[in-house]
Amino acid sequence: MSGFRTIVYEKREGLAWVTLNRPEVLNAINLQMRDELWEAVHAARQDPEVAVLLFRGAGERAFSAGADISEFGTAPSYVEARRARQQRDLWGFLETFPKPLVAAIHGYALGAGLELPLFCDIRIAAEDARLGLPEVNLGYIPSAGGTQTLPRTVPRAIAAQMVLTGEAIAAREALRWGLVHRVVPRERLYEEAERVARALAERPAEALSCAKRAVRRGLDLPIEEGLRLEARLAGRLLRGREARERLATWLEGRAPRFPAP
Repeated sequence: MSGFRTIVYEKREGLAWVTLNRPEVLNAINLQMRDELWEAVHAARQDPEVAVLLFRGAGERAFSAGADISEFGTAPSYVEARRARQQRDLWGFLETFPKPLVAAIHGYALGAGLELPLFCDIRIAAEDARLGLPEVNLGYIPSAGGTQTLPRTVPRAIAAQMVLTGEAIAAREALRWGLVHRVVPRERLYEEAERVARALAERPAEALSCAKRAVRRGLDLPIEEGLRLEARLAGRLLRGREARERLATWLEGRAPRFPAP
């Protein structure tokens, strides 16, 4: 895809990379970037050739330093600004995105620059990454899902500390609390992200989609309803040819071999 001004969208061999491309302002997410992300993410969802979508930031200093605060208060009215956001609910769309999402994080990942990766399934951080939700320091709160996604990702006490103090944490601490899945040297970041993405792309797409739905939706349900959701999704997969064939092949290869009596 071409024509974007604030992002770069590249597709190759089943993977789609979205690069936040405003390095001169630490990839701050302005309204135009949010709209272009909306278009790119929709394109990736509808494209049968895309198995996994990856996010990264241009430049050496940041994945993204968050929302572009220079745009705060510039909308014609608060009501119109909220209406525009609801019509293009990027964050809600990412929450229900059926394909695996991977974030490759380096440098600053603050505010919306952390909230975007929180909607991803796998987060890989470079050793120089600093992750935080500093909105309270501006008299505001995280409003792109951070107050809800962070406590669902790390222990509640850690989430509260990060939201209430606005302090960022380093990559190794983020790994300790489960905010990122692995930490690698900066020069290996994209290589590792692509390796993980390609491993995911080898899995059956429908099984990945159902697994994502079971995990994400199930967290908001009582255990009994979550188990019913799991059973429905498993049943759907077993009614499909691909799952039956893969299970049959697996069972044939794993079945115990006993000598004839």
